[in-house]
Amino acid sequence: MRLLACCYNDPEMQIDPDTVHPIRPDCRDDAPKTRFKPRAGLTLSPKRWKLLHNEEGVLDIAGVIKRVQRGGIHPTIKGEVWEFLLGCYDPKSTTEQRNQLRQQRRLEYEKLKTKCREMDTTVGSGRVITMPVITEDGQPIEDPNADGGARPSSVGSEQQTTGAPLPKEVIQWKLTLHQIGLDVNRTDRVLVYYESQENLARLWDILSVYSWVDKDIGYCQGMSDLCSPISIILEHEADAFWCFERLMRRVRRNFQSTSTSIGVRAQLTTLSTIMKSVDPKLHEHLENLDGGEYLFAFRMLMVLFRREFSFVDTMYLWELMWSMEYNPNLFSMLESDTGTSKATTKDESVLRQCGKFERKNLQADKKDEEIPLSVFVVASVLEARNKKLLGEAKGLDDVVKILNEITGSLDAKKACREALQIHEKYLNTVKA
Repeated sequence: MRLLACCYNDPEMQIDPDTVHPIRPDCRDDAPKTRFKPRAGLTLSPKRWKLLHNEEGVLDIAGVIKRVQRGGIHPTIKGEVWEFLLGCYDPKSTTEQRNQLRQQRRLEYEKLKTKCREMDTTVGSGRVITMPVITEDGQPIEDPNADGGARPSSVGSEQQTTGAPLPKEVIQWKLTLHQIGLDVNRTDRVLVYYESQENLARLWDILSVYSWVDKDIGYCQGMSDLCSPISIILEHEADAFWCFERLMRRVRRNFQSTSTSIGVRAQLTTLSTIMKSVDPKLHEHLENLDGGEYLFAFRMLMVLFRREFSFVDTMYLWELMWSMEYNPNLFSMLESDTGTSKATTKDESVLRQCGKFERKNLQADKKDEEIPLSVFVVASVLEARNKKLLGEAKGLDDVVKILNEITGSLDAKKACREALQIHEKYLNTVKA
């Protein structure tokens, strides 16, 4: 009993997450209120996190997943735990192996950043570009505030030396830089953290380098919302970059677009199928309002509920979802880029290390049907507003208004719990 009392009086668990990520005084009245609080015996604490590693640093990932699913992660260790949840590291690796890999990645990031700096000297300068620096045919745009000539950032060292025309891929990259800057200046501005120009520039640098690395996607609006929490909680910029790169592996399909469609439409179609299966009455009602394509849920899926939750509660929701989706083979899948699970329903040792959502999928033999938990969370939000949507929504504007009212009022854990229930109901319906 004395040990239990000691655990529940742990001063580490008395921390207020809003003091770790403070809101600007002038924004406190408008910002969504934070509901998450670390809870002894439920939240993964720094002390528990340390105990879940053996002497060589190998991690008991089953213990981590179990604890995160119950109560999230303590604010002071979020960054290092997220690196495992997103597959940056293998839980079976030792501390020494991870340090070696971390160092390799930091060197790789520095090479990528140096390459970007050669193409545009604003990268790594502590500044942020918010105006176009280049025309679509690759000509530098003059800075109206300068004494004639091009912006200093618009010409890379290579072009300055040779005067050669820029390759198409460089032009395409440079055309995105001001859009990244505009979005960075709008992202999480309620936080004291972004009163610092250095922190804004760091987020811009990460996104600019990613835009160069992922040439098929480049940069799209919404990525700054996904990158910001990672940039804040991971101390080293290179670590934040690779963690964001891992997150993008999960969601990049949402950003793939053609001249007529964007990738997230596939998830909206899946959402429609799920709702038709688990709540045909609500689905029919939304369909009659011309909402059968579920475009009103576009934002929730694109930026993973950044607008529906406070900053702290968004992070809590994300770690709940990632822990529930976790597969212990995630690291090896990402390293080999197979994207498929090596776990089988007979592999009990692996199943024990899976999150609740992933385990259900594997047991139902749905490992090839990639429906993320976030789609079921949207379904749970709609189900929670079932009566109001059926009774008050007379048009799509009413649907949007009702869903906008949820901002700051959602409980992340409850939303995930209900999403798991809808997931199970959907699996049973499909099986039948």
